[in-house]
Amino acid sequence: MAKNLINIVSFTVLLVVLLMASTGIIKTEAQGVPCTAGCSPRAFLDECPAAHGTTDAICCSCCKSTYGSPPVCFAIIEGTDRHCHCYKQA
Repeated sequence: MAKNLINIVSFTVLLVVLLMASTGIIKTEAQGVPCTAGCSPRAFLDECPAAHGTTDAICCSCCKSTYGSPPVCFAIIEGTDRHCHCYKQA
C-alpha cells in the first residue's frame, strides 16, 4: 500500500513539473525591467555578452552602452542560461 502511494505521489510531482516546464511557468524573470521607458512592439536587437548571468538593470546598462539608446529600448536577462538580450522598437 505504501509503495503505491509513493508511486502515485512521484508520478503526480513529475506531471506537475513537466506541465510547468512546458507552459513556461518556471521562467522567473519573464517580465523584465524596462530599459528607459520600454517600447511596444519590440524586436530582438542583439545580445550583450558582458552582462550574461547578471541582473536586468546591469543588462540594460550594457545594452545602452554597447548599442546606444536609441535604438535600445528594452533589455532583459532571459532563458535558463541567463543571457542578456537587447531589444529595439519594432
